[in-house]
Amino acid sequence: MRTPTHDSDFSRTVDKLADDPNPYEPEVGSMPQNDLTQADLDNVNKTGTTTIGISTADGVVIATDMRASLGGRFVSNKNVQKVEQIHPTAALTLVGSVGGAQSFISTLRAEVNLYEARRGEGMSIDALATLAGNFARGGPFFAIHPILGGVDDEGSHVYSIDPAGGVMEDDYTVTGSGMQLAYGHLEQAYEPDMSNEEAKTVAARGIKSAVERDTGSGNGVFLAEITDEGVDIHGHHDFDEVL
Repeated sequence: MRTPTHDSDFSRTVDKLADDPNPYEPEVGSMPQNDLTQADLDNVNKTGTTTIGISTADGVVIATDMRASLGGRFVSNKNVQKVEQIHPTAALTLVGSVGGAQSFISTLRAEVNLYEARRGEGMSIDALATLAGNFARGGPFFAIHPILGGVDDEGSHVYSIDPAGGVMEDDYTVTGSGMQLAYGHLEQAYEPDMSNEEAKTVAARGIKSAVERDTGSGNGVFLAEITDEGVDIHGHHDFDEVL
């Protein structure tokens, strides 16, 4: 048998694989990293924010304010859509750094599409919440605290995803800098088995309560209505349009 010569194609291939114990194992990707310091993060666009999620008899209602601030001191944008569709019947809010939240949403949306393409079926909301928690825990998304709301065969679901990756389901939840103000209203106004129309009024009033006193929240409200037929999102600069 002919012995491969030095510097042949065969020998070069062997050298390339020498540091890989098993070249036939699938390659595993890694999450993107960054070298930003806390001082850098203090000067990025942040949503401040008040976001509300309510589970209803019809589905889920999510409400958010519309303000982005720079370092918590300057209003950098008055028309931020802080709720995005990430699944045929689910949406996620933006809370925390704008870039981190946008990256988080893009990553989840891509994973949902891959899941459906590979398996030929939709991802359940529980699986989506678990995936979101895993990404929040291990990814470079800074301090985010979104709400995930969705509808599947098991019913309607609202989850709070904390910055450490904790996933908590509840009938209603609030996140963001105005959460204490909004929670006060929801504790009084929430009723089990509300319709989506009733929940939109309750959620909008909760956002309005927060923007009255929280400097990180303001400029109107975005309302997302989620049912088993899809996600419908509309923005309103005037609260009188929805109250």
